[in-house]
Amino acid sequence: MPFKAPAAIYIRVEPGPSQTMLNCIDNSGAALVECALVVGQKRHARIGDRIVVVVQEQRGASSSGMAGISAAAKVKRGDIRHAVVVRTRYPTQRRDGSIVKFDDNACVLLNKSGDPVGSRINGVVGAELKRKKWSKILSMAPMQA
Repeated sequence: MPFKAPAAIYIRVEPGPSQTMLNCIDNSGAALVECALVVGQKRHARIGDRIVVVVQEQRGASSSGMAGISAAAKVKRGDIRHAVVVRTRYPTQRRDGSIVKFDDNACVLLNKSGDPVGSRINGVVGAELKRKKWSKILSMAPMQA
């Protein structure tokens, strides 16, 4: 009797890489997000990589003072969004031989067209974004490292 192939192929989707928590450093209304998936066939995300996140904490007027009603309306807790990693605690070696390491993991939220949701970025971002064509994020950031 010949071997009969299955009619459908099932793909098992594993949860993301350890559900890392990242600070959201734009004024989109999110304060803390959880990484659900790294976009592309990668296991770990580096600076400039696109990820899928779930908003865990919303930035309220009481926590920071910089987000008002309009910022809170942009994203809500539980929203699933795309984001780009702008800082990592893991050391990154650059082409000139220097090694850069940040104090926290941080990201900037993106909309469906790939543009940043917020209009302002608070804090330093990695210079590796220039090589990965995220010039709009670099222009909004106050400083690059």
